[in-house]
Amino acid sequence: MPVLARMIGAPLAIDVRTGAVAGLAPLLADRRISSGGHVAIAVGPGQGEEIAATVESALENCTVFAIAEGDLASATDLAARLRGGFYDALVGIGGGRTLDVAKYAASLTGLPMVAVATNLAHDGIASPVSSLEHEGRKSSYGVQMPIAVVVDLDYVRRSPPEMRRSGIGDAASNLSAIADWQLAERERGETVDGLAVTFARTAAEAILNRIDGIEDGAFLTALAEALILSGLAMAVAGSSRPCSGGDHEIVHAVDHLFPRSGNHGELAGMGALFASYLRGDLELVAHLDACLRRHGLPRTPDDLGLSDDQFAQAVVYAPATRPDRFTIVEHLDLDEDGARRRVREYVDSLDR
Repeated sequence: MPVLARMIGAPLAIDVRTGAVAGLAPLLADRRISSGGHVAIAVGPGQGEEIAATVESALENCTVFAIAEGDLASATDLAARLRGGFYDALVGIGGGRTLDVAKYAASLTGLPMVAVATNLAHDGIASPVSSLEHEGRKSSYGVQMPIAVVVDLDYVRRSPPEMRRSGIGDAASNLSAIADWQLAERERGETVDGLAVTFARTAAEAILNRIDGIEDGAFLTALAEALILSGLAMAVAGSSRPCSGGDHEIVHAVDHLFPRSGNHGELAGMGALFASYLRGDLELVAHLDACLRRHGLPRTPDDLGLSDDQFAQAVVYAPATRPDRFTIVEHLDLDEDGARRRVREYVDSLDR
């Protein structure tokens, strides 16, 4: 019988709810994940340690490893420690940096990885990508996606508000990334994966126009599912393309030139707004601007503590962060004077 549809890799289990951590130990005993209950647990500081203690008391054969940094060295060190023991699976518990380290280490050692997210700051929860610092800059590495994803809303509510807002910016930026992908199709003949676009667009639109916010359980559920769906979009595409365009090139440029100017999702949301302005997509600009304004996310360089000229420098540098990617930034090929002019026009165009 011919195969009439493609097979899609996806997590075996996704659990997004209040109290989800209580179901973690039975999940890890699932023989599809761990045949003998021998699991390693990688935890970051803070809430991850608290969850790990709960799981450790419920499992007989587990080893806890503390993750201090979100860099390549920490990931390779964790992989070396995993090779020194016998484990059926690796559980990453914490924020994005901890999960990225765990995903990379799991890929190096061939272990299935369970992601337990304590915040909703970005779409790395279920993505096949790890963003790790190496030699002073962040780089993205292809990894296997988690075999299971757990998001306990009790712990998410305890995360800093700016981390919950950050996830909004990252999810909403999908719409700009899709537009950039379609631009590459028109200008360069790049193939756009319609299924990946469907997942990424659905994720963004699930939160774009909601009037509730980060204190509401229904909104946090929608946000968690949107970020997970974004990860699936990347898995389908085989790259970050459906969720990363000129918006994320600007994110990485700001990270490199002006570290600690904002967290990932805050930068992604504003990057998407600016990239949409560059494309002349006034309808998307209006929707994104309303979303960012509603949730108190940055919309101008000044909101990030940057001058217009500094942001323009990041726009000029942005193509160097993804040399293989074609977006509106590469299409316009702005020099420093041109970038400064467009940034000033962008800021003036926004209704303060």
